[in-house]
Amino acid sequence: MTVSPLTPVRPYDPIDLSSRAFWSTTAADREKAFAQLRRDRPVSWHPPVEDALMHDPEDRGYWAVTRHADIVAVSKDSETFLSGKGVLFENVPEELLEASQSFLAMDAPRHTKIRKVVHAAFTPRQVRRIEDSIKANAADIVAELRSAGSGADFVDLCAKELPIRTLSDMVGIPESERAQVADAADAMVSWGDPHYLDGRNPLEVLIGSQMYLHGVAGALAADRRENPGDDLISALVHAEVDGDRLTDAEIAAFFVLLAVAGNDTTRQTASHAVKALTDFDDQRAWLAADFDDRIPGAVEEFIRWATPVMTFRRTAAVDCQVGGHDVAAGEKVVMFYASGNFDETVFDAPERFDLSRKPNPHLGFGGGGRHFCLGAHVARAQLRALFGELLTQLPGISAGEPSYVPGNFVHGVRALPVTF
Repeated sequence: MTVSPLTPVRPYDPIDLSSRAFWSTTAADREKAFAQLRRDRPVSWHPPVEDALMHDPEDRGYWAVTRHADIVAVSKDSETFLSGKGVLFENVPEELLEASQSFLAMDAPRHTKIRKVVHAAFTPRQVRRIEDSIKANAADIVAELRSAGSGADFVDLCAKELPIRTLSDMVGIPESERAQVADAADAMVSWGDPHYLDGRNPLEVLIGSQMYLHGVAGALAADRRENPGDDLISALVHAEVDGDRLTDAEIAAFFVLLAVAGNDTTRQTASHAVKALTDFDDQRAWLAADFDDRIPGAVEEFIRWATPVMTFRRTAAVDCQVGGHDVAAGEKVVMFYASGNFDETVFDAPERFDLSRKPNPHLGFGGGGRHFCLGAHVARAQLRALFGELLTQLPGISAGEPSYVPGNFVHGVRALPVTF
């Protein structure tokens, strides 16, 4: 971020959203701070994050946007609020951005081109094939959880299994690579977790995992050019829109995005939802009473409640205003989805886990606009299938106390013991 030396020094907000301590508290504790900000200072100025990937002496801080309406406004104005500088709080090295975030870290016209080609690969046939495999995988995974016995870790045996099997079926990852792909995808969002790093250098972990995933994608793309199959990589290799095709580097970057985003949305939402169904047993009974009719709306509440991706960043292209505050060109604007999803001006009694909530304009897939989530339908299909199997095969499943992954990006659950 380049800021003029004449830029006035403004005071940081007394509520520190940048500290390791803040993101190590519970979601309920963080919501108390968010509620105060939404009420009194819905747009506020904060110091650079404490757990930055690399030190940036030019980083002055960021604007925190905590109100639902302001988050939607920033999301939908892609001309003013750019993604090309990255979507994380901190300034990530440029060579890592597109390689790890694909079109999340792009602006028009390049974003438009890449997204069109990728979207062309998601044909109705691909979607049907994906949904059929999701149902079969969900049935197998819950059966395996049941066989493991009461006291098993839901995250390890269930929540993380469905996303990686879905991804593997979508793109044709060989069985021999699946566990390592899942580990590398974990690393891409866990570099801020001391427990996960276990003394390793976070930048080295991030780059090493990214290089591995690029290698897998490159090998798959090369094979599918010669031996096309009925999978997404084959479709991506051969998809063409207005004469444009994806390069190997673009396919590899999109593969990383699929591996990371496809993993976390379902994995974290499923874990938080199992815990919520335990804590709010009346909601479990309500859902089970008419599952097929009620599960579509219930999934939306699962996602709102979990908010698996808690924050996304934009960068102001020009001097502008957000919520009545002057934002200078080049300054970072961070959208706090975890706050917007509990905005009491939008959601009636947001602290209540209510599977019948309607309408439910949650921000679990972003606030709309050009960067809406391409895989939202896949995440919803996974959650519908998984909870259908859980409430059929293990209707009495009950969650214990979860252990969480501290961090400002993903609302991560490290482990969740379940009994049944």
